[in-house]
Amino acid sequence: MKTLKKCAAGRTRDLRGRGFTLVELLLVLVILSILASVVVINVYKRPEQARIAAAKADISTIDGCLESFNLDCGKFPTTINDLIEQPSDVKNWQGPYLKKGLPKDPWGRDYQYANPGQHNTGSFDLWSNGPDGQPGTDDDIPNWK
Repeated sequence: MKTLKKCAAGRTRDLRGRGFTLVELLLVLVILSILASVVVINVYKRPEQARIAAAKADISTIDGCLESFNLDCGKFPTTINDLIEQPSDVKNWQGPYLKKGLPKDPWGRDYQYANPGQHNTGSFDLWSNGPDGQPGTDDDIPNWK
């Protein structure tokens, strides 16, 4: 026996079979749960990648400021703080070279600076110790790679 209903236009339509079964609804929920777990796993990895990208951008900016200091003063600064405050032994200082001060790396630590550089002989090394905060490990973010 069919369940029929009259439409506004006077036609009849079959109402039986128009809904979803419980099995179909459960299947959709399982599929959505799987998709949500994949998205959460991928989004979880993104913050660390964003921090690494931010550290690379900071290093590039500081690197450019150190080069500007060298062009103005004829040498690279003794310390990275020389980009902010004029050293007493330097003439033609045109700073501060970093208007907002020295940034911290994305993990809240200071960027490391060495002049003369061990890796960049004749200039300087600039790096972040990366996520683990330990110097000389594979997660360091340097200006020499």
